This record gives sequence, structure tokens and C-alpha cells, in this order.
Amino acid sequence: MARVAASPRSLLGHSYNLVGVVAALVILAWTLIAIFAPAIIPHSIGDIVDDDYFGPMRQGLWLGSDYLGRDMLSRVLMGARYTVGISLAAVAIACFSGVVLGMVAAVTGGWLDTCLSRFLDAMNSIPSKLFGLVVVAAVGSSIPALILTLAVIYIPGAYRFARALAVNINTMDFMTVARVRGESTAYLIGSEILPNIIRPVLADFGLRFVFIVLLLSGLSFLGLGLQPPLADWGALVRENIGGLPFAAPAVIIPSLAIASLTISVNLLIDNLPQKIRDRDT
Repeated sequence: MARVAASPRSLLGHSYNLVGVVAALVILAWTLIAIFAPAIIPHSIGDIVDDDYFGPMRQGLWLGSDYLGRDMLSRVLMGARYTVGISLAAVAIACFSGVVLGMVAAVTGGWLDTCLSRFLDAMNSIPSKLFGLVVVAAVGSSIPALILTLAVIYIPGAYRFARALAVNINTMDFMTVARVRGESTAYLIGSEILPNIIRPVLADFGLRFVFIVLLLSGLSFLGLGLQPPLADWGALVRENIGGLPFAAPAVIIPSLAIASLTISVNLLIDNLPQKIRDRDT
């Protein structure tokens, strides 16, 4: 079995192992569920369809019922839409902003690099959960507020990562040649630096997606995420925590959903082909 799991499969010029393929399929499944959730849920997320609370798995209620008797399958599927959607939007904003600022700082240098680095270092020193709690408690927990808060928290890390890569590229000979030719800063960033750091940046994108999923779930578990009747996976765990002594599916299934998504993203990144992970191949 170990040999089978580690054996590479060739596809599109790259070698993929079984662990990476399975992880990619899990991520694809959750992505499709997030996109098509409103069309595939068997019941409305607010409908009470069970006379009992924390009902067991049975025909018609394949994942049981929650603390109000609502269908857990429908709520978990719709929870995927909010968890994946909010996290993906936040990580896209964070990585785009951080990478652009990091490349600009590396190429420009001087006072702009110093000011950006010191300001974002100061932001990075604030604990992420504490910052999220304060901001969400102050401005509310609407979807746009959650997306912007999560993005701001992870911009400094994306900036430091991109700047470190860009500084190394900036010292190479082809960058000197481009400057001698009189190329603009935009050209240096878009045509010389970005193509050489895009692969590790994409791997970092996946890791930050995992961090944001966990932070969003943590905020929701504390009651500062999406508010009822909307719920992401963290909120589903919080509102059904009373069923834990009974091993109710209503509290176990959302926890497994969070674990399956985050572990799959990590496994996919760890098992990416070397040509995709490395920037110098």
C-alpha cells in the first residue's frame, strides 16, 4: 500500500502521486458543492423537518438534524458555500495585495520599502485572532466585513513572503540588464520578477487559504462569524455543541468538513510536483 500511495502518475508533463490526486479530488468536490449548494440541498436551511433535536442519521435526514430539528445535510452543504467562498475571497485579496506591495517594495527600495515593511511588521505583530475579534465586534460580522478583516490580517505575511522572493530575484544579472535597457518598474515587476516567483506564491496562497478557513471557523465558533440563519462550518459546530455528549452528527460532521478541507489543501501542496513548487526549475 505504501508503494502504491507513493508511486507517481504522469499527467500533463508532471508526476503526481496518489495522495496528491485524492487531496485534489476532495478540494474539487467541496468547491463544486460550494458553487451548486443552493441547487442540491434537499431542504431550506431554515426549515424544521424533524420533531426531535439532534436526531440520528436516517433515511430522509442523511446527516441527522440539529438542535432545532433542521436538516444537517442542507446546512453543511450551504456552510461549504460560505466557508469556501469567504475564505477564497479573503485569501485572493490578501495575496494579491501582499504580493504586489512586496514586489514594488523590492524593486523600488529606499524609503518606500522601509515604510511599508515597518508598517506591515507592526500589523503582523498583532495576534490574528485578537485583531479579528476586535474588528468584527466593532464593525459587525457581515460577509464583506469578514472578507476584508480576514484579508487585512494576512496581507503582512503575504507581503513578507513575496518581498523575500523578489529581493533575491532583484539582485540577478537579468534584472541589471533590464534596468540598463531603461525598462519601467511595471515591466520589471510584471515581466521579470512575477514569472520567477509565481510558483511559490501559489503554494503560499494555498497555505494562507487554510489559515483563513481556520480563523473564520474560530471566529464563528466564538459567535463573531456569520449570524443566523446563515452559518458556516464553525458556526454549525458552535450552535450544535450541546449535542457533543450524545455524539450527535450535528456537531461531528461540520468538524469533519473543516478537517477534510484543510488537510486536503495541505496534502495537495506537500505533494505538488517539484517543477510546480520550485521557482528555479
